[in-house]
Amino acid sequence: MERLGGPGAGLLIAAENLFPPLPSEIILPLAGFTASQGSFTLAGAIGWTTAGSVVGALLLYTLGAVFGRARFHAVWSRLPLVNMEDLHRTEAWFERHGRKAIFFGRMIPIFRSLISIPAGVERMPLPVFTGLTLAGSLIWNTVFVVAGYQLGENWHVVEEYAGVFQKIVLVVVAVAVSWWVVNRVRTLRQGRAPTPGP
Repeated sequence: MERLGGPGAGLLIAAENLFPPLPSEIILPLAGFTASQGSFTLAGAIGWTTAGSVVGALLLYTLGAVFGRARFHAVWSRLPLVNMEDLHRTEAWFERHGRKAIFFGRMIPIFRSLISIPAGVERMPLPVFTGLTLAGSLIWNTVFVVAGYQLGENWHVVEEYAGVFQKIVLVVVAVAVSWWVVNRVRTLRQGRAPTPGP
C-alpha cells in the first residue's frame, strides 16, 4: 500500500474477495492507518478498497454465471445428504430475499465473498448486483478504514474485535450445519426403516 498507494489497497481487497483467508478485517484498518501516514487520503482509501470489493465480487459473480445453473444442479444431485427439493427451496429463498442477502452479506465475514457466486448462478441482474455490492461494501469498508485511520499505530485493535465477530459467525454456522445434518440423517434413517405390519 505504501508503494502503490490507494490502488494497492484496492488490489489487496480484490484478492481478499477471491481468497477469503486474506482477512479484510486486517487489510482495511491497515489501509486506514497507511492513509493516516500520508501515503494517500482517507477518501482514497475508502474509494479504492470499495472499488476492489466490487471488482472481486464481479469476478466471483462471473464464475457463478459461467458455471451455470444446469451444472450446479448436476453437482448438487451428487452431494450426500441433500436432495433437489433442498436446492429448489434455496433457489426460491434467494429469489425472494436475494437483494437483502447481497447487501447484508457484504458485511458478514466468510459470506462476503461467497454470496456473489449464487447471485451469478441465478443470473441476478448485473446492475442490481453491482449496486447492492457497492452499497454494502462501502458501509463495511468505511467502518474499518475510518477505525484504522483514527486508531493510528493501534489499528490492529480493530482486528481483535472483528475476530470475535468472525468467531461468532463461525460458531453459528457450525451449529446450524450440525443441526441440519443430524436432522437429515434422522429423516433418512426413518425413511429406510421397515414399514410395520398390520
